[in-house]
Amino acid sequence: MELILKQDVENLGFKDDVVTVKNGYGRNFLIPQGQAILATISAKKVLAENVKQRAYKEKKIIDDANIIAEALKALEIKITAKAGAGDRLFGSISNIDLAAAIEREGHSIDKKFIIVTGGHVKRLGKYNASIRLHREVTVDLPFEVIAQAN
Repeated sequence: MELILKQDVENLGFKDDVVTVKNGYGRNFLIPQGQAILATISAKKVLAENVKQRAYKEKKIIDDANIIAEALKALEIKITAKAGAGDRLFGSISNIDLAAAIEREGHSIDKKFIIVTGGHVKRLGKYNASIRLHREVTVDLPFEVIAQAN
C-alpha cells in the first residue's frame, strides 16, 4: 500500500514522503491516526506542486538549522550527576537531561530530536549525542558527565 506521510513517522519516513507499507499498518494505524493519506494519482500531483512551492521556504529553514548547528558545535556541555564507586551513576543521563543542559546554554532543542549514542549513560565520562535539527541537518554533540561535588 502506497501512502503519503502527513507528518514525520519514526523508522518510516518524513513528512510528504511517499512510502510503501503493509496494508494492515496503513489501514489500521497510519490513516486513522491522521499520519498518512492514500497515495492516489491526484494526491501525488498535489504533493508535487506543494513540494515545488515549498522549496524556497525550505532553503531558509535549512540555513537557519545550519546556523543553530554551528552554535551547538561550539558548546562544551558538562552534566553533573551523583556518582558512586567505580564511576557508576545513581540513575542515568538521557536525552531529557541533555536537552535541559542545552537549554541552560541558551538553545531550545526538543528532547525527541536528541539521540544519545548507546542509549542512557550510566557512567562518568565523555559521550556523544546526535541532534536532528532538520531532516537534512544533524549535529554530533560531544558532552561529558562529571561527578557532582559534595
